[in-house]
Amino acid sequence: MMEQIQYFEDYEIGSSRLTSGRTITETDFVVHAGHTGDFFPHHMDAEFMKTTPFGQRIAHGTLVFSVGIGLTATVVNPVAFSYGYDRLRFIKPVFIGDTIRTRTTIAAKEDDPKRPGSGRVIERCEVINQRGEVVLAADHIYIVERRPPAGLRLDLMPMSWPWP
Repeated sequence: MMEQIQYFEDYEIGSSRLTSGRTITETDFVVHAGHTGDFFPHHMDAEFMKTTPFGQRIAHGTLVFSVGIGLTATVVNPVAFSYGYDRLRFIKPVFIGDTIRTRTTIAAKEDDPKRPGSGRVIERCEVINQRGEVVLAADHIYIVERRPPAGLRLDLMPMSWPWP
């Protein structure tokens, strides 16, 4: 993991990146079911799922979200903090053996009404399978500090976290 400072002003709308891939396994299904308590037959019962239009077990949406977002966590920005996610959608099913990757695109920037020294950056996250199909989409909202004025000594300023 790498650390890189990127202030609110540094984010460019439309800039994007694509992560490396990760293949979803049977173990992922079992471990995720154990962590969440979600043992629905859609994820755990192969015979039941043969009788459905899917024909096989489908990954938990929260598993796809967790792995897909985890793939983006390769750079630590010490002046940004995750504020949460909006517009989360499970668009297509993911199956055992599918390989997913995530494309992130800076979709918007706006002032933060609670924190004048920061802004909000909205990063569109699209989890994509090996066929190039978007299987999950969500907007990740970051609170990002604005660039300090030239000559300001940051080591003398109080930290802006925790949240008021």
